[in-house]
Formats: sequence, C-alpha cells, structure tokens
Amino acid sequence: MNYDIEKYKSDVRKLLSDYRYVHSMNVGDSAKMLAEKYGADEEKAYVAGILHDIMKEMPKNEMLEYITSRTDLSAVELVSPKVWHQIASAFYVRENILDDEDIFNAIRYHTTARANMGLLEKIIYVADFISAERDYPDVDVMRQKAQINLDDAIIYALSFTINQLENARKPIHEDTLNAYKFLIMDR
Repeated sequence: MNYDIEKYKSDVRKLLSDYRYVHSMNVGDSAKMLAEKYGADEEKAYVAGILHDIMKEMPKNEMLEYITSRTDLSAVELVSPKVWHQIASAFYVRENILDDEDIFNAIRYHTTARANMGLLEKIIYVADFISAERDYPDVDVMRQKAQINLDDAIIYALSFTINQLENARKPIHEDTLNAYKFLIMDR
C-alpha cells in the first residue's frame, strides 16, 4: 500500500499537544525498528505508531460519546477512561484516515493488549512502552526484552500493568488478563 506519511503526521499534529505529538513520532520510530527486527511491514508499523494516540486528547465527555455511537463498552471500559483513547483512535483512523484492519486492531488494543494478538498489534503495544521519551521504572529492562523476544516483552509489560492497577485498586481490563493468560499458557 502507498501510505501518505506526511499527511498522517499533519493529521496527528493538528489534534495533539507538542508532548503527545513527539510521543506519537517516537512510537512510530520504535514500531518501525521492531517491525524490521521481527519481520513485519516496517512502513505499516510506522504508520500505526504515528496514529496510535490520535484521539488521546479529545475531551473525555466527547470521547465517550464518540465511542458509544460506534460500539458498546464493557463494564470495565465504562469506568476506565484511560483505555478510551485506544478505541476512539482506532475508529477515527478507520473512518477518516485509512481503512486497514491490521492498523485498526493495532491501535484498538495498544493499551490493553488482547489474547492472540497479531504481529503488528504486538509491535505497537511494545513500541508504546519503549518509545524514546518514556522514563518509567524498568523502561530499560523493557527495552532490552523488546530486543530479545517480543512475547517476553509483552508478558513483562502486562505484569507491570496488572501490578500497577492492582496496587491502585483499579479494575483490570479483561483483554489485559486474557492477553496475559494466552501468552503464559502458550509457553
């Protein structure tokens, strides 16, 4: 496919703050690097990385309305606004920028993950964790794991996320738990 990357960058630039724009470009770079390493389409990974957070800064009330006019939310999703942007961004990209099922799913599950993810979904999930501006505890461990084995990096990231949510006494998305179970049982 012939991607109009400069247009996509412009689309993202119009909708995101400086920080979030830089993050999106960094995720694109990380996704391209991981795609090269693991044998995925580098350009498609770059595009998905650039676009993954395009609706991240939409006001929450508008985002919820936007999402619920397109799909139903689970009980956990309704009380977890931090996952809304992955859903809103996926639908926005499909409806306004490009209609590609792999890119839709990579964006749709980049925060929660899910069981049986495709290669592009895995790449975007990990790229979001390891992008250049990230500085959370263990980011260097995560970056090392991403260079060795994508599934091990995802398991590490899922464990990190599950522990953070448990410690904060917040609900854990069923897709996150299912992704963890799927990858652990697949060993």
